[in-house]
Amino acid sequence: MRTTLTGAQRNAVLQSMATLIAKERDAIITANKIDIEAYSGADIAMYDRLKADADKIDGMILSLEQLIADSDPIGKELYHFTHDNGMTIVNKTASFGTVMIIYESRPDVTVEAAGIAFKSGNKILLKGGKESLNSNLEIVKLWHQALEQNNITTDWVEYLNYNRTETQAFLENPTQKIDLIVPRGGEKLIAFVKKNAKCPVIISGRGNNFIYVDTEADLDLALSVINNGKTTKISACNAIDKVIINSKLKKKEAFIQKLIDKLLESNIEILGDKSITAFENTKPYESEDIWYKEFLDYKIVIALVDSLQDAIAKINKYSGGHSAVIITKDDATADNFMSSVDSGAVYQNASTRFTDGGQFGLGGELAISTDKLHHRGPMGLHHLVTNKWYIKGNGQIR
Repeated sequence: MRTTLTGAQRNAVLQSMATLIAKERDAIITANKIDIEAYSGADIAMYDRLKADADKIDGMILSLEQLIADSDPIGKELYHFTHDNGMTIVNKTASFGTVMIIYESRPDVTVEAAGIAFKSGNKILLKGGKESLNSNLEIVKLWHQALEQNNITTDWVEYLNYNRTETQAFLENPTQKIDLIVPRGGEKLIAFVKKNAKCPVIISGRGNNFIYVDTEADLDLALSVINNGKTTKISACNAIDKVIINSKLKKKEAFIQKLIDKLLESNIEILGDKSITAFENTKPYESEDIWYKEFLDYKIVIALVDSLQDAIAKINKYSGGHSAVIITKDDATADNFMSSVDSGAVYQNASTRFTDGGQFGLGGELAISTDKLHHRGPMGLHHLVTNKWYIKGNGQIR
C-alpha cells in the first residue's frame, strides 16, 4: 500500500524530474525521432502533437517548475461548521487516489498531466498511444528515476503498454482500483473510453469552436481574431472551426472577401452556405452534419445568421461546449451572448486560442473539460481534487 506523500516530498520529485528532463533532453528527442519516422498516418493533428522538439521540452520543464511554485492543492479548507453539540465539521480538498490518463500522441502529456496528477496526490496510470511509445517510455523512465532519487516507490507512476483490446479489457475489469479516467484525444477515443469505463470519466478536448461576427463588430479585429483562431495551430482543440456572420453587417461583402483571402493565405479550405459560395474559392458543404464536426485540419465553415438569437441557438446546438467568441463593440450584446452560450469558455473580442491552462494562469492543465461535473474548462492543479469531511467530537451521539 502506498503511503501518503507530503507536499515537500511531491515537490522534491517534481524538481528531480525537471532536472532529469533538462539533462536527458537529447535522449527524449532521439526517442521521439523514432516515433516520428515510424508514423505513417495521414492525421495532421496527430503528427503535430507527436513532436517533442526543443520547444516542447522547454515547455515540459516550465510546467514542472510552475507546479513546484504553486501551493499544495490537498488539505485546503472549503467549509467549517461548529455544531450546536460542540462537534467541529470541516470539509477539505482531497486527492482522488488513482487517476488514469488515456491519450493519443502528445509525449508532453506524459510530463505535464502526470505532474499535475502527482502534485495533487494521485497515483498516475498512463496509457499513451502506440505512435508515441518510444517517447513515452523514455519519459516514464525519468519519472521512475525521479521517484527513486527521493526514496519513493515507482508505483506512483505506471505506464500501461496495452493495445486497444488489452485497454478495453482493463477498463471493463481493472486489475487495480481506478478513481478517475481522463481521456485526451479525438472523439473516437473519448467514445471508446465512455463505453468501456467502470468509473467516472472527465471528457476532454472536443473543440468545434465558433466565432460570431456581430453587426457592431470591429472588422479588422474580427479578421485578426478569426485568422489567429484558425491558422496558428491546426491540431489544437481550441482552434476555430466555424464562423457565423450577422447578415445585417455593414460592408458584409467586402469583409467576407477579405476573410476568404486571408484564410487562403494559409491554405484553408473554405466551406459555406449559399451566401458564402457566391464568392470564388469556396465550396458548399454537403450536409448540415458538418456543423457538428471538429476538423483539426485546414478547413473552416462560414455562414450567415439573421440575429444574435440565431447565432446563440446555432452554437448551442452544434458546438462541442468548449469555446465560443463574439466580435462586437456593444458590451450589452456581448454580455447576452456570453451568458446564453453553453460553452466552458466564452469570449468577447479575443481568440479561442487562449483557452489553455497556462494562458489562464493555471500553470498548465490536465485537460480541458467539456463536462459540467465536477469541473468545466481548463483543468489545472487545483481542480484535480475531490473533497473529504473531517468531524471531531468528544462522544456526541444522535
